[in-house]
Amino acid sequence: MPSESSLPSAAVTSALHGNIMLVTIDNPPVNALGVAVRQGILEAVERADADPAVAAILLHGAGKNFIGGADIREFGKPPQPPALPDLCNRIEACSKPVTALIHGAALGGGLEIALSAHYRLALSDAKIGLPEVLLGLLPGAGGTQRTPRLIGAAAALDLMLSGRHVSAQEAHKLGLVDHLQEVSDGPQAGLDYARQLLADAAPVRRTRDAQALSDIAATQTALNEAREQTKKKARGLFSPLKIIDAVEAAATLPFDQGLQTERTLFLACLESPQRAGLIHAFFADREVLKAPETRNAKPRPVTSVGVVGGGTMGAGIAVALLDAGLPVTMIERDEIALARGRGHIEKVYDGLIGKGRLSADAKAAIMARWQGSTDYAALGQVDLVIEAVFEDLGVKQAVFSELDRYCKPGAILATNTSYLDIEAIASSTSRPADVIGLHFFSPANIMKLLEIVVPQRVSADVVATAFALAKALRKVPVRAGVCDGFIGNRLLAIYRQAADFLMEDGASPYQIDQAVRNFGYPMGPFEMSDLAGGDIGWAARKRRAPTRDPRARYVQIADRLCEQGWFGQKTGRGYYRYAEGSRNGQPDPEVLAIIDSERQRAGITPRQFSDEEIIRRYLAAMINEAANVVHEGIALRPLDVDVTLLYGYGFPRYRGGPLKYADQIGLPQVLADLRRFAEEDPLFWKPSPLLVELVERGASFDSLNQAE
Repeated sequence: MPSESSLPSAAVTSALHGNIMLVTIDNPPVNALGVAVRQGILEAVERADADPAVAAILLHGAGKNFIGGADIREFGKPPQPPALPDLCNRIEACSKPVTALIHGAALGGGLEIALSAHYRLALSDAKIGLPEVLLGLLPGAGGTQRTPRLIGAAAALDLMLSGRHVSAQEAHKLGLVDHLQEVSDGPQAGLDYARQLLADAAPVRRTRDAQALSDIAATQTALNEAREQTKKKARGLFSPLKIIDAVEAAATLPFDQGLQTERTLFLACLESPQRAGLIHAFFADREVLKAPETRNAKPRPVTSVGVVGGGTMGAGIAVALLDAGLPVTMIERDEIALARGRGHIEKVYDGLIGKGRLSADAKAAIMARWQGSTDYAALGQVDLVIEAVFEDLGVKQAVFSELDRYCKPGAILATNTSYLDIEAIASSTSRPADVIGLHFFSPANIMKLLEIVVPQRVSADVVATAFALAKALRKVPVRAGVCDGFIGNRLLAIYRQAADFLMEDGASPYQIDQAVRNFGYPMGPFEMSDLAGGDIGWAARKRRAPTRDPRARYVQIADRLCEQGWFGQKTGRGYYRYAEGSRNGQPDPEVLAIIDSERQRAGITPRQFSDEEIIRRYLAAMINEAANVVHEGIALRPLDVDVTLLYGYGFPRYRGGPLKYADQIGLPQVLADLRRFAEEDPLFWKPSPLLVELVERGASFDSLNQAE
């Protein structure tokens, strides 16, 4: 029988099985490396190393994981000993063979613990990775030094720069683990492996002595290629280049000096504003799931879904549903439109087949769950219907009237509207408690954001169902209240106006786009307009025209382009010119001439703007309207706004979102900018009451997240 050793931490226990000490980490839910776990492992290893009855040590995680990584509850708190690098070094220095038995997650510090062991056995369910780059960090407990020594620079850089998780099978192929075994009785499999190592007289084998970096030419090529690719793909990011520097240190310095370099680079990442932004985004991703209705109501079952509309959006929604394993019934107005809708869906899967990511048989199995009809009666038994027709209130109300007529009691009726009043849509049915907004972003099968728009009369269990559906679709859900544009498009309308003002006042659309890209966006507002289609915004502006405040400034440049039929990429011209088949636009002198003409019509003398001033105005408008959205309760918390802009509108993740960025630059500065801009246009630049209140209290937007 194994004998128990008493350790100060219940998170780590040890038991002697013959001459093998089994050290078990038990810190639910993922065995995170909190201080109690670090202390417990250190004491267990030191006691086993000093005990003559112990010949070998086996590290094992209780539950579903080995070690899931750092304890996020310790983020931002003063470090407590032992530091993880010291623990890893002590494990590696052990005089007796140490084996890590990996099952489930071995991520970040969890993998660094395993790398410091002398042998690694992975069960077939293991997921292994070094995802620190996703938090603006680098592996700081020897990961950048041991990994390339074990598997070479190219494979190590790929692992660390992508942050991806690899399977047990890939980890074995790479050489990260020594032996692979099917999932079985985990501890027994590890004990058997450790006994075999002892029987084979396997020596203590330290990863620091591994020789995978011995090919100097291959290592240098890998470093050069990684730097070149990182500058293209991770433009503006801090930690990826530091990871490459750390791997270069592993290739050029003795191990202990490499560890010192890694520590210096890790601390530089830790102090970076990008780390703060990325960690805010990390926590916000989890907090955004906590809507009031998800705490207090049980989701309704959803086993089949209807989609009304087979255009680009409807087809994308159908693909997202089919990918989640749900049967889908699509409704269109006639057989031709229905065939076109099916064609849109098949085009997505044919593209995956062409890339080798899907087989023809798999496509056939997916499409077997799709059926189409021109008769709303076909939706009689579905649990949920998502409407994705033309963005016109009358059209949508007509659809919902039909859904009300044919759908079974308890079926959820969802609209994919981007702007329209969901209260008015719900009023066209006899069951407003079943009506909700599910605002997908195009392409709906790819974009992660899903705005869950909650009208006043909707039932709480319908909202809970929407969040459950988002999880099934692998979407990031954000709860939004009803207003024109909800969270994301309401903000977009405002900061796009700020860009239009800048353009009319003297900046070219090309300078504005460049400044926004330099800030970290993948594209600027005018490039985005060309991609989405200028006619969409034009229709929205015409819809709002009757209710537009006559005192509000209105820039007509976009209207002049639309009157020419220049709607962007789909017409070959917008703010940019596009060669046939090209998505890369070139500046257009005729657009600049139209802008000049509009300036003259408006009586504006153009002036120059620095890129810094462009960004200050662009973001001040965004932050101010975001504060209004929170103030009015359209967003539950500032973090809901941040997540919306991160996942739906290209806000650079390393800046955390517009309200996290506002906290970082200081709310007094934002308010001062708004008051300065308000001297030109007091209506547009009127500071949000919430922003004024926070500055007066010396508080931050993040304080409102903490108060939730």
